[in-house]
Amino acid sequence: MIRSILAGAAALGIVLAAAAGVATAQTRPAPSSQPIMVGADSGEQTPAGFALRGRAEVLQGDNRLRADAIQGVSTGGAISQVTASGNVYYVTPTETIRGDRAVYTVSDTTIVVTGDVILTQGRNVLTGGRLVYNIDTGSARMEGASGTRIQGVFYPQGSRD
Repeated sequence: MIRSILAGAAALGIVLAAAAGVATAQTRPAPSSQPIMVGADSGEQTPAGFALRGRAEVLQGDNRLRADAIQGVSTGGAISQVTASGNVYYVTPTETIRGDRAVYTVSDTTIVVTGDVILTQGRNVLTGGRLVYNIDTGSARMEGASGTRIQGVFYPQGSRD
């Protein structure tokens, strides 16, 4: 059971490694070559993949996915989708994304985060109801929740306030 959880977490860790970006890969070892660590209060292999519950997290290199619960779905022996729910954080060396739920789809390298979403890059902050984030390119598209608008605060480079 633990071996299956670790195998699923290893596949997720490889996926998370893409978020580090090309520029950082040239200055330090690729995150995919870093050890993979998982942690949770409990975990199990499921017929569809794996499940981690209670302070669940997957770490590889400098990237972290943390939530109350993380479930991975396997298709053909490989992780095809990961769903994190409850107090979700996806953290890279340059960004932090917070939301209530996140669904990562391996085939298109996107994470869709919903529910009181906050994207932080340095001091810059963008909030909304739904964020689509491409972990390969770092591009993000924020949408407002029903009836609300997105909001943000952006600081010019060199600004102190």
